[in-house]
Amino acid sequence: MADEEPNNARKLQVANSRAEDSGRGVAHVPRAMMTALGLQEGDVIEIVGKRTTPARAVLPYAEDEGLEILRIDGLQRANAGVGSGDFVEVRKAESKPATRVVLAPAAQNLRLQGSALALKRTFLQRPLCQGDIVSTVGQQRVSNIPPSVAQHLRAPAYALQEIRLAVISTTPRGVVHIDEGTEIELRPDYEEPKESRRADVTYDDIGGMHQTIDQLREMVELPLRYPELFQRLGVDPPKGVLLHGPPGTGKTRLARAVANESDAEFFLINGPEIMGSAYGESEKRLREVFEAASKSAPSIVFIDEIDSIAPKRDRVQGEAEKRLVAQLLTLMDGLEARANLVVIAATNRPEAIDEALRRPGRFDREIIVGVPDERGRREILGIHTRGMPLAEDVDLKELSRTTYGFVGADLAALTREAAIDAVRRIMPRLNLGEQTIPAEVLDTLSVTRDDFVEALKRVQPSAMREVMVQVPQVRWSDIGGIDEAQERLREGVELPMKEPMAFRRMGIRPARGFLLYGPPGTGKTLLAKAVARESEANFIATKSSDLLSKWYGESEQQIAKLFARARQVAPCVIFIDELDSLVPARGGGMGEPQVTERVVNTILAEMDGLEELQSVVVIGATNRPNLVDPALLRPGRFDELIYVPVPNAEGRRRILEIQTQRMPLADDVDLAAIAERAERFTGADLEDIVRRAGLMALRESLDSTRVEMRHFERALGESRATVTPEMEQEYEQMAARLKQDAVALQPIGFIAPGMLEGRGPKG
Repeated sequence: MADEEPNNARKLQVANSRAEDSGRGVAHVPRAMMTALGLQEGDVIEIVGKRTTPARAVLPYAEDEGLEILRIDGLQRANAGVGSGDFVEVRKAESKPATRVVLAPAAQNLRLQGSALALKRTFLQRPLCQGDIVSTVGQQRVSNIPPSVAQHLRAPAYALQEIRLAVISTTPRGVVHIDEGTEIELRPDYEEPKESRRADVTYDDIGGMHQTIDQLREMVELPLRYPELFQRLGVDPPKGVLLHGPPGTGKTRLARAVANESDAEFFLINGPEIMGSAYGESEKRLREVFEAASKSAPSIVFIDEIDSIAPKRDRVQGEAEKRLVAQLLTLMDGLEARANLVVIAATNRPEAIDEALRRPGRFDREIIVGVPDERGRREILGIHTRGMPLAEDVDLKELSRTTYGFVGADLAALTREAAIDAVRRIMPRLNLGEQTIPAEVLDTLSVTRDDFVEALKRVQPSAMREVMVQVPQVRWSDIGGIDEAQERLREGVELPMKEPMAFRRMGIRPARGFLLYGPPGTGKTLLAKAVARESEANFIATKSSDLLSKWYGESEQQIAKLFARARQVAPCVIFIDELDSLVPARGGGMGEPQVTERVVNTILAEMDGLEELQSVVVIGATNRPNLVDPALLRPGRFDELIYVPVPNAEGRRRILEIQTQRMPLADDVDLAAIAERAERFTGADLEDIVRRAGLMALRESLDSTRVEMRHFERALGESRATVTPEMEQEYEQMAARLKQDAVALQPIGFIAPGMLEGRGPKG
């Protein structure tokens, strides 16, 4: 039994452990305390809060050296009945080998059939006691456990999923550990615990939102757990928090974690369930929930999809909806008499909620739950692969880099799809007539990098499904002949997205927009795709036909939605092809209903608003820049006007090399000679030459294995340059004129040399 002497117990403040340690049954104890208690790494300790739970003591994290804190995971906090920030007593314990342990599912909607042998392997040497909730993640290796035991400690019992189990009983009672002689019984169904505790969702199960959790804790946990703080300050505690953000970012899960960690009763209101058919029934149901919550205080009322029960009253026709909104307003305002009750609401349409709710005293704070960044995605992937046997080649950092735009629900779907691919591999080895899968088959089951690569082809960001989106496969190495344009795009798009601190250090802002112009077929669209791929950004491609509508005002609404969606899934590149058809110069409508003029105004406003946006870039492409509205071509909108010219001889040779990478060429093929002869040929023209040469070889014989120089000769004879000398000259003059206009429009602080003497460009 644990030593009860006061000098053998120490008090420490509880803090959260890292996500990768969740479910492994370890506690990070300060070195000074380990010395004072005579602990070695791997010894068993008791953590005493409202109840007692055991753990294995390990050394603190490097950043915690010298701090008097005990880092434990969410399951251990729930087992001890404490929250982050509370103080607990820590003492050395003696763990006895268990002769029998009874386990059952910790969730009501879970039914289990599993191998007791697999569970024994997972929980080998794990200290536990009756009433604990344990995870099948597998344990941390610690120094004083024998190597023969330690090699099994990370093996999860349920190969592709983390399962949480309740310890129903142990023989003997007290702190025990499972060894080779322990008999384990797994009951298939959930059993109501003798004492109420919840550990279904904790802060350890939420990744990528540390700042959001901190904001929510100070708004919710503090008033519920320490109401005397607000009484001493003489202010009312916060009454409501509104969480809003794109679907799948974890708003509902976050609310449930806060309820569990604050040890509060949780009341869930799903919007449509409140609505009743009889007069006044909806309001009655809503009142009943709030009355039950006030009786069970401290409690949290969580209203999911609040926009469905509290829409703007001036936009709904039915009286029932208006009465329900009024009832909710009254209940929220009447919370003064209901102490220790906080309302949390979630929606992805905050603009649709009645404005009377969005004031202090009802919803005191609105917290945005946004799309996670790379670090957040790494945490979320770590949580979802916690119980998954990953192969050595799986790099979660690489996965988090390539899943830009993914929210938590998308990453959960990605890991699930990868797991299904792993299962698909072992299907031929399964005998579907057998009741259970052989242990040797389960032991070989693992999820590889290829499984995740295949899953990425099937799962795309949910926030992007409404718009035309793709992750381009074009790289800089696939583009040739337009080096100057390529370099300017790299500086303007890729560098700010990958190295934002460099721009902040220099005190300059990145460019907001780029206009690619030049003759048809020179590779403008290809450039936009490559820059999105290389800067690891989402790519939204659109054109005028997608945005223009015959209905009044709908075109402007489509553009506003496009920019709003790009903000949500940043970093993002918006590519508008054939820009001149969408934003022609205003004033030349000639009786047209001025749709394009209103579209121009909307895009001007949106691009001016991009100053507040992070990592959103607009790239437009056109071969008629003289038709684009001049207001778009000023710095602050399209900052960079990039001329994409016809490639020179060296550029044409490079393009031919790229186009013939997969073509079996004969030894006599001289790409440099072909490039010399293909004067004024664009990239599209050169691709056509390569295609025609291959067709010539196949025309001679379907069994041809090589393309020879004579095939290219014939292809050159049948092809022609898209760009004529007159066109090329006209585009060069256009480029010079646009540069001149830009210089002539410079502010007085940037006067070009010679302008004051009258020798400057004429505007």
